[in-house]
Amino acid sequence: MPEHVSTLQLIGMAALTLATVAWAAVVTRLLRRNRREALAWHAARALPAFPHQLQAAPSRETVELTPAEQDAFAGLVRRLGGRSGRAGR
Repeated sequence: MPEHVSTLQLIGMAALTLATVAWAAVVTRLLRRNRREALAWHAARALPAFPHQLQAAPSRETVELTPAEQDAFAGLVRRLGGRSGRAGR
């Protein structure tokens, strides 16, 4: 025990340390409990900004291309694909 510190000061310091540890434990428990409750509340709550989906999405539509259209599309893909590899164009 240091000579310049009284017994009353040591008891006070021990009490403050104990109170700080107890306060930290209580705050930690409260934060964890509130986090669990908040997560459960958010999971149970529906998003009000999105309307409810009453029906399924429409079926996909396809269009058959003629051979000329297929060739034109292939040429476009080749031209655009070749441009990404060249610098300065």
